[in-house]
Amino acid sequence: MEYRSGWRKPLLGLSFMVALSGCAFAPGSNLDYEADSQGEDISDNIEVKAITPSLVKTMVESKDDLRDSLFEYTENAVPESEIDYDYIIGRGDVLSVVVYDHPELTIPAGSERSAEESGNVVHSDGTIFYPYIGTVEVAGRTVRDVRGEIQRRLEGYIAQPQVDVKVAAFNAQKAYVTGEVDQPGAQPITNVPLTVLDALSSVGGLTQGGDWHDVVLTRNGVERHLSVYNMLVNGDLDQNLLLQDGDVLHVPVVGNQQVYVMGEVNTPTAVPMPNARFSLTNALSQAGGIRESSADASGIFVIRRNQDVDSETYATVYQLNAESAIAFALGSEFILQPTDVVYVTAAPMARWNRVISQILPSVTAIYQLSQATRDIKDLNDDF
Repeated sequence: MEYRSGWRKPLLGLSFMVALSGCAFAPGSNLDYEADSQGEDISDNIEVKAITPSLVKTMVESKDDLRDSLFEYTENAVPESEIDYDYIIGRGDVLSVVVYDHPELTIPAGSERSAEESGNVVHSDGTIFYPYIGTVEVAGRTVRDVRGEIQRRLEGYIAQPQVDVKVAAFNAQKAYVTGEVDQPGAQPITNVPLTVLDALSSVGGLTQGGDWHDVVLTRNGVERHLSVYNMLVNGDLDQNLLLQDGDVLHVPVVGNQQVYVMGEVNTPTAVPMPNARFSLTNALSQAGGIRESSADASGIFVIRRNQDVDSETYATVYQLNAESAIAFALGSEFILQPTDVVYVTAAPMARWNRVISQILPSVTAIYQLSQATRDIKDLNDDF
């Protein structure tokens, strides 16, 4: 089933809510789905799961598999490890060439000048000029390659020359850090590997309004979405990629990265997704807790939209039966995701259609806004 048209998926969500609105509901019972307005049976598009210890355990165990599915990268897009990293000389770099026991070749401009000032600038054609041997092609090569060539060519003029080559100034390659960081700007690519976390640290880290869950790395026109939260909190360093020349690392504003708490709670609210673990119990606490006089503790729901637009499942509804206070300990282990909707039902005599009539406008608006934002981005990408 294809949802990329931008209108069908919100319509399916609306149909799902309308279909449920005619059904009586008892917490823990199965839901009977009806056909939507297009004549399709949507029972296969909605999942309903009870929040149990086994579910929480399964979600924790499957975290690595989920991470791998969300963050797939092109083979050989980055070096496999920092051990494989080697700086490639580029135009504009300044090389310092030292020939031991031959100071006239090492610092021809005088000893009072720095290596950067007296070094050999890589010209626009990718070459440098060196005494005796003339022009040397250096762009696109490593320091070891250049040192070996200079030493080999000097052997015709100097007996057993000992040569060392270093990059005195790294001017050729840069990565750019933009968005919600303390000091956005260009970061030079040097002989020391520059990772995502290194770059963010160099610019002072993320601001309070930065989205830790969705940092965008753009390379050669291809976007990769990274989670700084997972790197720092869960130790998911597979996402701590090595940056390359021309990379743009953008930290967006937190935007709609919120959890919405509604229904029979003391303070219905939209809670900004913090840069730390945020559980169902945390969300209920932020909303002032449930209303003991009217809430049905067995009917605490988390509605989570499927992020995969190609998936046959539109949303998953998780139910927590908190009739026992001990269940809130289980809720503290159920970790929420951005745009989750937490809803607490009224007393047991209220029918499920009342729940739907209360939550439908807000949930539909949230999902449609999220979908509209994605469609606008896709449209801009097409142009």
